[in-house]
Amino acid sequence: MLALGTPAAMAAGFQNQPQQPPVKPGQEPKTEQQAAQKYPQGPGVFINRPLTQVSTAADALLDEMEGRACDFFYNEASPKTGLVRDRASAAGRSLSRVASIAATGFGLSALCIAAKRNYLRPGDCEARVEKTLAFLLEECPHEHGFLYHFIDIESGQRMFSSELSSIDTALLLCGVLLCRQYFAGNTRIEALATTFYRRIDWQWMLNGGATLSMGWLPDQGFLQHRWDIYSELMTMYLMAIGSPTHPVSADTWNALQRPVVQFGGIDYISGVAPLFIHQYAHAWCDYRGQRDLHANYFTNSIAATRAHQLWCLTLGNKFPWIDQDMWGISASDSRTGYRVWGGPPAMGTPDGTVVPCAVAGSLPFLPAECSHVLLSMRQKMGDKVWTRYGFVDAFNPKLNWFAEDILGIDQGISILMAENLRSGFAWQYFMKNREIIHAMGEVQFHPDPDANTQIL
Repeated sequence: MLALGTPAAMAAGFQNQPQQPPVKPGQEPKTEQQAAQKYPQGPGVFINRPLTQVSTAADALLDEMEGRACDFFYNEASPKTGLVRDRASAAGRSLSRVASIAATGFGLSALCIAAKRNYLRPGDCEARVEKTLAFLLEECPHEHGFLYHFIDIESGQRMFSSELSSIDTALLLCGVLLCRQYFAGNTRIEALATTFYRRIDWQWMLNGGATLSMGWLPDQGFLQHRWDIYSELMTMYLMAIGSPTHPVSADTWNALQRPVVQFGGIDYISGVAPLFIHQYAHAWCDYRGQRDLHANYFTNSIAATRAHQLWCLTLGNKFPWIDQDMWGISASDSRTGYRVWGGPPAMGTPDGTVVPCAVAGSLPFLPAECSHVLLSMRQKMGDKVWTRYGFVDAFNPKLNWFAEDILGIDQGISILMAENLRSGFAWQYFMKNREIIHAMGEVQFHPDPDANTQIL
């Protein structure tokens, strides 16, 4: 549980890291142009074709995992405001008042899934969505439509001197726009969601530059660093380009750097960052079967997940419990606090801690492998990793350490990607937002005739 007074920014995730972590010399990503010289066909190609069949036992596990995640997002949100705790205890009562706007965005999405699959009473989900949107729009402090990263779960007031966050506001907006489409017909939800989107001034967040700032502080102004390197930022830029009131130029899309990482004979676009950057962009927006002028991003995330799997297996020499049945490392809790770790290339000095959301968030990319790993974790580790809300955030078998908290953003990517694998739910409804379709046209997305030949 994250208590009041804890430096929440250290426990929030990698989204607001000011710069990329260092890597060993020789492991730096290549520029997109350098990679193109070596691989004319582009990065993210010629990888093993994913096995798409999920066992009956694994599907049953995913169903239960989603149901328990929906309990998290309903129980660990304020009934008054709908804001979702940044983290909550896996066992026992959670008293933290620290809400995260990113977790709230995932929570809004989870309410749609809960209503669709009857994990919760649909009427309760719809009422909670309506209450949450009204509070976000009418009560939460904002600047030019952007909200603070951490806010009080009951009042909505800024906490921990956190930044007005562009990426976290975008993750919240993804959930808002999913609700607008899933609960279409509820005119109040539609109006609140549309007004929330229209209020966001993306032009202001450019701060005179070619790419969006990472955020703004009342006493310091705009943060020094920008969202200018490939990461979880893709859907944020599409929403900014498609904005009905304050759009940014489509030129911002091509201004993004797309460095290329190589591992195990696989080249793919990636920053030096944990695996979640290849998951968040795909949680709502459907990039399957299409590409822009640079890449097929869905194929690219398959390549990134495959490379991560291979990299994890190399760690098995040092940590023998990491094998084909149990792998996956992404930003997570650890025995010594929140850690931004992963690879390739190795970052954050992995210590053998395994992170369930690393594979759960990659379910659509490697369905058979990732679902098998989740099933193996549940079978091998039992109730040490399986709680009332599903998987713990992370665990280390050798140290006999199991995370005590459930993190909203890690739980969120797990449920969304599990449901996308099983039904394509979030993709189906989010892509009904005309602003997204318009933006994808503006940045020249088009059907990829080679999508099925890029994977062997």
